[in-house]
Amino acid sequence: MHRHLKLGIFGFGIVGQGLYRVLEETRGIKAEILKICVKDKNKKRSLPAKYFTFEKEDILENPDVDVVLELIDDPEAAFEIVKTAMQKGKAVVTANKKMVADHMIELYEMQNDYNVPLLYEGACCASIPIIRNLEEYYDNDLLSAVEGIFNGSTNYILTKVFSEQKSIPEALAEAQNLGYAETDPSLDIEGFDAKYKLCIILTHAFGLFVDPSDITNIGMHKISDFDIKIARERGFKIKLVAKSRKIDDKVAAFVIPQFVSENSELYKVEREFNAVIVEGAFSEHQFFIGKGAGGYPTGSAVLSDISALTYNYKYEYKKIQQANDLNISSNIELSIYLRFNNSTSIDKKLFNSILEEYKALENQYIIGKINFGKLIESRWADDPEINIILLENNETEN
Repeated sequence: MHRHLKLGIFGFGIVGQGLYRVLEETRGIKAEILKICVKDKNKKRSLPAKYFTFEKEDILENPDVDVVLELIDDPEAAFEIVKTAMQKGKAVVTANKKMVADHMIELYEMQNDYNVPLLYEGACCASIPIIRNLEEYYDNDLLSAVEGIFNGSTNYILTKVFSEQKSIPEALAEAQNLGYAETDPSLDIEGFDAKYKLCIILTHAFGLFVDPSDITNIGMHKISDFDIKIARERGFKIKLVAKSRKIDDKVAAFVIPQFVSENSELYKVEREFNAVIVEGAFSEHQFFIGKGAGGYPTGSAVLSDISALTYNYKYEYKKIQQANDLNISSNIELSIYLRFNNSTSIDKKLFNSILEEYKALENQYIIGKINFGKLIESRWADDPEINIILLENNETEN
């Protein structure tokens, strides 16, 4: 029996408005919005004033509200809303990937303590139902890898750079105007947004609770015209890729720009689209693609969670229950392109092998194989004059 749900919403930005529109247009879900809590009292709204409140208690203390939808930017304020709602016995749906990634253990424990569901499909890859698939379809599969393009904003920017020869700042401004980029664009272009999504996926794919600070994210903000020229000369595009791969009882996970050739499925993933590749012992190779930015795609994921709550769905976290004793590891060999200028000193002994070297007046680069742990220890990723790009299909255990 499907329940008739009464909703309280926090936030009415791009995702909130997208959700309202998809709720209005769908016919299959029995749900109504009781209140929407917003901050700005002077902002003009597209709905009648009766929907809005400026007091969070009007939702959290309202016994008629069954489901709290948390759709605000501030991750710490979001956590307090979610925590209070769950303590009050209300189901929660959120799309706040930083909040979920930062507090995953606490959120998992609160679901058990208060026996209420918390769903967050909208926090990962928008319209691609990756979390539900990992929970339900791959729950007993022995997964070996989950990777792909997890951030629509950076993919949109890099598409514009490669297909229309725009500069990265030009393409970023365009992405922000369209509402694809985060309020703080560094979250996108420095790889933090993709990292938070990867942390959430690690829990559902491998049963791992991972602190985001333990995952290395190398962003796309240092990609130069020279790097783009090298990519074009070799028939490559550059994509910002999140990767997780299981080797024995270890999982390597990181976010990094990657050269992709036309042989890669990621090569044709353009604009604001996301893509997820799942590899498993039984299901083998699966490829998902869908829009990863914008109000409608994320709104559709939130809508899917609301629909699931009408039949009392909750995540079972089956991979955690399987107690697989996996750990995050940096013991993996990568093939990388390392570009630097003449004033930068590079310790070549850190490479296991060097495949190619280039020197010119302004730019130098090395293409070689290196242990990921040594790459992290080198601190090259922190140097504004150094850029690192991964070569595809190159991971091997040391």
